[in-house]
Amino acid sequence: MTTPTTFTELVNAILGLIGIIVPVLFAFVFVFLIWKIFDAWIINAADERKREEGKQYAVVASIVMVIMVITWGIVEMIRRSLFGI
Repeated sequence: MTTPTTFTELVNAILGLIGIIVPVLFAFVFVFLIWKIFDAWIINAADERKREEGKQYAVVASIVMVIMVITWGIVEMIRRSLFGI
């Protein structure tokens, strides 16, 4: 990786890092959501407390996913309008 010498190169380098980090975060939250649903409703289906905990995790993870998608959309909108990339 080369050192950026202009502002545009710096912005492109930062956007490249963000472009790598964001999909990893999406994948992590998605896997976490799937695991908690599987754990609560399949592995521990007989335990009412675990099912309720699983529901809470599912709601929180779903909200986090929606917030992440909205935030990523805003970042993309700003990136395209300000930097024309």
